[in-house]
Amino acid sequence: MNRRTSTWAKATATSAVLALALSACGAEEKKDEEVDKPVAAKGDGVLTFGSLLPATGSLAFLGPPEFAGVDLAVKDINAAGGVLGKDVAHVRADSGDTDSGIAPAETDKLLDKGADVIVGAASSGVSMTVVDKIMSSGAVMFSPANTSTDFDNGKFAKPDNYFRTAPSDILQGAVMANLLLQDGRKNVAILARQDAYGETLAEEVKKNLEAAGSKVADTVFYGEKAQSYDSQVTEIAGSGADAILLIAFEETTSIIPQLIASKVGPQDVPTYFVDGNTADYSKDATAPLPPGTLKGTKGTIPGAETAKDFKSRLLEIDPKLKDWAYAAESYDATIVSALAAIAAESDAGNDVAANIVDVTTGGEKCTTFKDCAALLADGEDIDYDGVSGPIELGETGSPTAASIGIYEYDAANKISAIDYISGTI
Repeated sequence: MNRRTSTWAKATATSAVLALALSACGAEEKKDEEVDKPVAAKGDGVLTFGSLLPATGSLAFLGPPEFAGVDLAVKDINAAGGVLGKDVAHVRADSGDTDSGIAPAETDKLLDKGADVIVGAASSGVSMTVVDKIMSSGAVMFSPANTSTDFDNGKFAKPDNYFRTAPSDILQGAVMANLLLQDGRKNVAILARQDAYGETLAEEVKKNLEAAGSKVADTVFYGEKAQSYDSQVTEIAGSGADAILLIAFEETTSIIPQLIASKVGPQDVPTYFVDGNTADYSKDATAPLPPGTLKGTKGTIPGAETAKDFKSRLLEIDPKLKDWAYAAESYDATIVSALAAIAAESDAGNDVAANIVDVTTGGEKCTTFKDCAALLADGEDIDYDGVSGPIELGETGSPTAASIGIYEYDAANKISAIDYISGTI
């Protein structure tokens, strides 16, 4: 496996990179709208984490590594003395997906159990259904996987109680565009979910491709609850594209066979995935995705390379883990929140929120909860860099610097990282 670290300076599609910098200004367009100020909430002396992550639904494959990341962080925090002299607590809930619609009720359960910080949701669409509820309660919402640009715009354009450790799709869109350009794709067709995630990412990729002089043959959307993809696949098949970008979730296993039947499958036309569907399909050794179906297909997943020692520690938490996506981001969201509580000398959500950005920027660098907590105890200002890389949260609570991994499928439909791209937003 050819792993190497790249920078924007090494990218060949400089026009797409310039578009990235310009796109970052989009958060300024709707500053007039603001989230209602959270009600005052008092802490009870125990910092309680609630994890609102996918145990079921279209992103269930992301659940195990995310839950494990939170569990490992809680373990490390308590092993180092906890927060404010007490062990932190952790309660779990299932975010499901937008189809199941269980997130609001599950969120109520977490809030009823005194959650000060809710780690989740994974899906941007699901987060949109509960973010106002969480913030109005005075709690923190800290997603390890939301990538929609909506969380930096409009009512989210000013500081509030929402944060994330995953970079917005401004970055993933630019990296995917660069990947397509570097692979010589000049007429790309995009097939995407019609939701906050799919529409935003499709637009970012298209914008960067066109800024670099490439063409987008067609952009086709399908409904989140679509029962059939016949008309969309027919349109993509007739587009004459030299590559297909599929922005999807678990419905990928239904769409790919239809693309194959229309002679535009991955072995007919170079195909690309994104984080929502760059899963391990090797377990689908029989239909609908037989071995060899995805060989050569590439995809992007936000996040730095998962270190071997971190993987080993995650496996101690969950020996069945096979995927690592967003485990590091989940871990860091939990650690950052705990450090913010120490800095605030309070476990109340509003107080924690007021200190989250500060513990990730400026100050003295530190990379473990134990070391960072010791610095805070000595009255030092800290800058936590985590297992997911430099956190560096900006004013809106989103990362201003991050990495995107580029992955490729082998003949067994299993993914491996081939590159990591660093970028700033």
